[in-house]
Amino acid sequence: MAVATGAGLLAGALLDAALGDPRRWHPVAGYGRAAGALERQMYAPTTAAGARYVAVAAGVPTAVALAASVATWRRPLARAVLVAATTWTVLGSTSLRREGTEMAKALASGDLAAARERLPHLCGRDPSALDAPELARATVESVAENTSDAAVGALFWGAVAGLPGLVGYRVVNTLDAMVGHRSTRYARFGTAAARLDDLANVVPARITAALTVAAAPLVDGSPARALWTWARDGRRHPSPNSGQCEAAMAGALGVRLGGRNVYAGRVEDRPVLGRRGRAPSAGDIHRAVRLSALVSAGATALAVVAAVTKARTKR
Repeated sequence: MAVATGAGLLAGALLDAALGDPRRWHPVAGYGRAAGALERQMYAPTTAAGARYVAVAAGVPTAVALAASVATWRRPLARAVLVAATTWTVLGSTSLRREGTEMAKALASGDLAAARERLPHLCGRDPSALDAPELARATVESVAENTSDAAVGALFWGAVAGLPGLVGYRVVNTLDAMVGHRSTRYARFGTAAARLDDLANVVPARITAALTVAAAPLVDGSPARALWTWARDGRRHPSPNSGQCEAAMAGALGVRLGGRNVYAGRVEDRPVLGRRGRAPSAGDIHRAVRLSALVSAGATALAVVAAVTKARTKR
């Protein structure tokens, strides 16, 4: 059955590459609405309430995926089709690259108003006072981080745990985006979601960074500089995982990331990654998008090989 899982992962990744996210009735968006309704019922400003919320909001869909996996245990075609559909649903790498490309076009044309309007599609940063280099920096950082979240993480957990891995990873990642950020409302309630997402991304983030180093020459970057910047700066970021991806990307592109970020009036001063690099530009966004595509392709290949190897090992 692991071969069927591998085939499904490959087919789902190809569907994402060809079609991007489903345009209507996206299951992840539907899950987000359901999780939001559940939050309104279960919310309390405590860590324990947040843990109970995550247990229900993540546990129920993962249990459903486990039941579907058991139901297709001796039906390889059904398993492959189900894994393919789920993989397509939970991946977001093509849509990420499309958003990055549109941002690069807006900056290249000098349309700062359009670029500022588009930034919330990529991250939660306040774009109102950002100039072109800062908008480019925010975009490159988002592409770097979300290459792990939108592609590598899901593929990794799909290879490790099949359908429950795909669904479990995506719902945890979605809950972190919804309640895991620092704010007055979620300071305690979001702790469990944030910590679980950190744990789920420990391995995927480092795979993303390693693949970024390997693919750097294909975007006229330096693998040595990418590796050095990753090793030196990856742990300086406040996130234990995002910093790995962003530092490797900074080194691969030869740019400087990090600095002051504003989120709805809240200011964060983050360490600089790639201290000797230049300020990012629209051209660097195009390179980051190509690098993201290469990393996603490499992660797909690794996931399929891992699934097939697991099948042979069991035999």
